[in-house]
Amino acid sequence: MIIMKHMKKVLFLILVFTTCFLISCSSNTQEVLEESEEKVEEKEEEEKEETDKDDADTTSQQVMTLGTYAGLPRLSNGRTDITTLINQLNDLNANTYNWLVWQGDKDWDDLILFLPFAKKHNISVWVTLVPPSESKPIAKWSSEPYGLDYIRWSREIALLSKVYPNLTALSIDDFVHNIDPKKYTPAFTPEYVGKMMKEINKVNPKLKFIPCSYYRQITQDFANKYGSLLDGLLFPYRAESEGANLTNPDLVESEIVHIRSLFKEEMPIYIDVYSHPHSRLGATTPAYVEKVIKDGGEHADGVLIYIHPNPVSYSEKYKIIKDEFARLSNLKK
Repeated sequence: MIIMKHMKKVLFLILVFTTCFLISCSSNTQEVLEESEEKVEEKEEEEKEETDKDDADTTSQQVMTLGTYAGLPRLSNGRTDITTLINQLNDLNANTYNWLVWQGDKDWDDLILFLPFAKKHNISVWVTLVPPSESKPIAKWSSEPYGLDYIRWSREIALLSKVYPNLTALSIDDFVHNIDPKKYTPAFTPEYVGKMMKEINKVNPKLKFIPCSYYRQITQDFANKYGSLLDGLLFPYRAESEGANLTNPDLVESEIVHIRSLFKEEMPIYIDVYSHPHSRLGATTPAYVEKVIKDGGEHADGVLIYIHPNPVSYSEKYKIIKDEFARLSNLKK
């Protein structure tokens, strides 16, 4: 009888212990589940942020556009030396490269190869095509493979920008010199540009159209006709308000202010700085390049260098560009 009482007591204690243990496990399990759910939510949020980051032009959103144009290093077989180009852009503190499709037979193919490497290094890419005035049969080369079919180009570049979101802009060199249909076919009339933009917007409305436009040709009439079609202007500074030269760096602010005043809505302006000699206006000095970059960084929405500097043959200007880009990279735009 006594043994039975002790057995019941032991069984009761075991039951109580087991119940407490299960309750404790249940509580811990719930805590673990809640913690896991929180981690999953955090992970999903991180992945979403990463996706959003990939889909945006991160460099241009965080800092002003700082880049170089054309003049890329090539291998002995004529193909782009992608590794050297990436290393130089990083060394220059550049966040953008404006890729010219023109003299190399494989420029378009090399662009496709370059884009993922640029993306890995947070480098935005613009693509520049040459206009009819710089294409066959007038010139030795054309932008290939689509030649003068800029509507097709618009679609193909937009499609590529969907695969590589760091491809952020399309530009046309000497755009303003190719708007008269009496001189060129095709000409970049408002109607033709509208067709180009229609192709872009069907595929990727985030892709910007920022054509190369010179001071003298950016008139009130030009602003009225093209303002709603453009996402910005690539503005080669040549002191054209006093004629045209590459010796006076002091008109950057006044010329940018004037250009902005012509447009009803704010028009982003990216100043193009001549580091390389111009065929007619000659060469610039290192001091000139430094001053134009400084003033451009203060008054424009971005600074691009014409052309990508060779660190050996243009060592002094290369260092100036590197130092100025390092300073400007901290300025929010």
